Amino acid sequence: MENKSPYRKVAGEKTITSHQEAIAYRKRRQAHWDSIARMADKGPSWGACYHSRLIEIYRFLIPEGRRVLEIGCGEGDLLAALRPATGVGIDFSNEKLKRGRARHTGISFVQCDAEELCVRGTFDFIVLSDVVNDLWDVQKALEQVLPLCDRRTRVILNTYSRLWELPLALAKRLGLATVLLPQNWLTAEDMANLLNLADFEVIRRWTEILWPFDTPFVQAFFNRVLVKLWPFHAFALTHFLVSRPNPKAVEIEKKPRVSIIVPARNESGNIHSILFRTPHMGVGTELVFVEGHSDDNTYGKIAEAMANHPECACKLIQQVGIGKGDAVQRGIQEADGEMLMILDADLTVSPETLPRFYEALISGKCDVANGVRLVYPMEERAMRFANLVANRFFSLAFSWLLGQPVKDTLCGTKVFWRDDYEWIAALHKDFAGRDPFGDFYLLFGAARLNLKIMDIPVRYAERTYGKTNIRRWRHGLLLLKMAFIALKEMKFV
Repeated sequence: MENKSPYRKVAGEKTITSHQEAIAYRKRRQAHWDSIARMADKGPSWGACYHSRLIEIYRFLIPEGRRVLEIGCGEGDLLAALRPATGVGIDFSNEKLKRGRARHTGISFVQCDAEELCVRGTFDFIVLSDVVNDLWDVQKALEQVLPLCDRRTRVILNTYSRLWELPLALAKRLGLATVLLPQNWLTAEDMANLLNLADFEVIRRWTEILWPFDTPFVQAFFNRVLVKLWPFHAFALTHFLVSRPNPKAVEIEKKPRVSIIVPARNESGNIHSILFRTPHMGVGTELVFVEGHSDDNTYGKIAEAMANHPECACKLIQQVGIGKGDAVQRGIQEADGEMLMILDADLTVSPETLPRFYEALISGKCDVANGVRLVYPMEERAMRFANLVANRFFSLAFSWLLGQPVKDTLCGTKVFWRDDYEWIAALHKDFAGRDPFGDFYLLFGAARLNLKIMDIPVRYAERTYGKTNIRRWRHGLLLLKMAFIALKEMKFV
């Protein structure tokens, strides 16, 4: 018969509960880290180089001026380096916190255990750096994090790779690394599963740090480039995972007002269909036309259509700059909605599909809904073969570069939240002018902020009016340029 008693027999007829074991486990670790904190600084070590690289990575992932909580903050060096608007550090080591308070006056330090958090409110980012290896119950600790999240919160953690168990043990024996008590050696798959059990969804995961030694040039090449490439990434020291709350676990916003940005250049024959076919969504839908120096009186056609349909909420703006990217930015500036959509005026993607994008966002399934033309069969002249091959190549390239699957980077139909766009705009102030399309500005920014990007398959139709504004070879070279920019600014950092 199965023994369901909460007590476990040990030598000498004594019994202890699992709860008592957990308390004893934490006390041993608390005493261990207190003793480490009391030791005088011993100068440069393997750990100093490793932690310096961790700070670089986290500073790339977390923009300055955010609300940041770090669990297992130690003396708060990582948290302070992030320059948060609100920074809260939690640790169970009183000695570590004493040193942290003396060094970082702008950080709020709280003494408590990761499995019994005693903070309130929500944060933009929650960091667990090299802390899950030391916990008694990782799932319980992650469940404690969930009430501190809202829709936009990102939980970022890193944990040692099991491949480094023996090298780290040797380093500790040689005095090159901090002596640790027995650790949880968790794989990336273990952590993804535990996050899922605690109601989190993993957005992306990757490896970092191949060479944790302070050696100029070699260190930079190994840790910025080589660790990102096959097969070297398999030998990295630490796994990184970025997750967000499961959409069902956080409150979803009320129905939003929707603004549809319609860049229109030489599209006068499609204007009536846009007004007639575009569905209403949310609590209200507005069309924001941005006319781009047309030769076929597109501006006049839009003005006429708006006058003939006063029941449609519309705005008409004449573009000052050039290019679709500039038109989209101009339209967003004038839009009133909380949810923003981009619809190309050529109508090769049907306006009737927009409610699918709306539902993807309002349900919390993603933060950016990206149209994909490469799933369903296309109409015969919708996309030339060379364009199709190029699109598939760039799909693979940008999925690797951005760390999320993006099957079609240049589909004009994209939907996102205004507040997320404002984050992207603040982060990429100088990038907009380098992207004539606007697609990469949005996708790069979303990936940098670890927003969840989801592909929405659409049917891609032939034009029924006008000629394409795409210049195959010139724009193809621009795509390659964008890929190299992403390689430099998104991947090898």
